[in-house]
Amino acid sequence: MDFTYSQEQRMLTDSLRRLIEDNWSRPKRRERQKAGVLNRNAWASLVELGVGGLLVPEEFGGFAETPATMLAVHQELGRGLVSEPAISSAVIAVTLLANSENQVLKQRWLTAHAEGDAVLAVAWQEQGERDSQRPLCTRATTSKEGYSLEGRKILVWHGAGAQAVVVSALLDSTVALFLVPADTPGFSVQDYPTFDGSRAATIHFKDVNVSTEHLIASGVQAEQLLALALDHGITALCAHACGAMAYLTDSTIQYLKTRQQFGQPLAAFQVLQHRLGDMVIQSEMGLSMTYVAAIALGEKDSVKRSRLVSMSKVEVAAAARLVGEIAVQLHGGMGMTDELEVGDYFKRLTYTDMLLGDTNFHLQRMQELEAA
Repeated sequence: MDFTYSQEQRMLTDSLRRLIEDNWSRPKRRERQKAGVLNRNAWASLVELGVGGLLVPEEFGGFAETPATMLAVHQELGRGLVSEPAISSAVIAVTLLANSENQVLKQRWLTAHAEGDAVLAVAWQEQGERDSQRPLCTRATTSKEGYSLEGRKILVWHGAGAQAVVVSALLDSTVALFLVPADTPGFSVQDYPTFDGSRAATIHFKDVNVSTEHLIASGVQAEQLLALALDHGITALCAHACGAMAYLTDSTIQYLKTRQQFGQPLAAFQVLQHRLGDMVIQSEMGLSMTYVAAIALGEKDSVKRSRLVSMSKVEVAAAARLVGEIAVQLHGGMGMTDELEVGDYFKRLTYTDMLLGDTNFHLQRMQELEAA
């Protein structure tokens, strides 16, 4: 896989960078975060540049881009700390739906997503289950209308802003995936912020009835679809973290060049240069491992794919935390205040480890897949 930007990729990333510099400045970003709801105008501007349809198949109005282009896009989004559902909806949910065999749902929701008329979310986590992809308490039973869902999902990334949610549930003791519109009776959402400025939700399903056409997949196919979608999401998250690390490293270098002590810039002190060198090395290490994850997405062997993606996530999460910590330290006392955006980047980079499976989860998954 060639990660050298093509002319089209360069034009896309340049356009994204200009958009983000204009509309994702620190004041505008924080203002949207305080509002506590998905800003539809901000999301529409991303969709206009192709973020919403990036992975949507061409037959449904998308661009069917490669993992390499996905990496380039999400690095730029990471540089601007874009908190809109570009990963949860445009990567995870779209990948899951696009690789399913339910043509009715694909025609309706993928087309709407590419056009910016729909935001999707994926609900798979449950209380007490950490990052397990197998549902525990959410259950589906057959009904006159089709299926009835009961249960609760937690930490649904951008769940409150979604028009429909992909839900995992146990159907006759096997895993099944359903697409549930948010306006379905019995569907309720409790929204809350995450500490990095994003949004998550707890979603309750109380006697939620959907028709048979809302069943995306069941059994082994459902498990494979969810694993594939999450692996794409993890790779996009790694790229997002790499973009944030690159921006934070650049801004820290500029800060040390302008901040004076003892009549010279802080950047002139050798010990601080060593710390900057550590930031650059860790950023490059994280980017290299993100390339590994992107290449792994093309693997036909799902076990090898997931193992490589988990390996990459562990390395990127470690690099992200170290880069964030060094940046705060080099900014001194100001790095601990809300006056500088270094704290925003530190929070996002720290949260990278917790999203889509923490380090312990991925180390265990690597061990289990290695033995498979």
